[in-house]
Amino acid sequence: MTETVSTELPTHGVELTEVAANKVRTLLEQEGRTDLRLRVAVQPGGCSGLIYQLYFDERVLDGDATRDFDGVEVIVDRMSVPYLEGSTIDFEDTIEKQGFSIDNPNAQGSCACGDSFH
Repeated sequence: MTETVSTELPTHGVELTEVAANKVRTLLEQEGRTDLRLRVAVQPGGCSGLIYQLYFDERVLDGDATRDFDGVEVIVDRMSVPYLEGSTIDFEDTIEKQGFSIDNPNAQGSCACGDSFH
């Protein structure tokens, strides 16, 4: 009798809006890449202690948590999961701002640069 080993990765509590998922899908199609996923992480730095990182990654690392949003895979490393729990990633395309934004209910304070929190 063989044992079945689950290769399923844990999930995380980060949401990706439909607008953001569509933008990610468009960017990947433009690059012609189907092997990339969106990685969200927090790293030490910034004036408040932590900064967000949002980038495409072809790797899935040990301890990563993942969620699929209609074909767009979002991965978060084990250390970042608690800091990002309940966060929402959106994409804005207005005259004032174009780009991805992260609404994080865990951020207790931020500074004027808008990229860091603690």
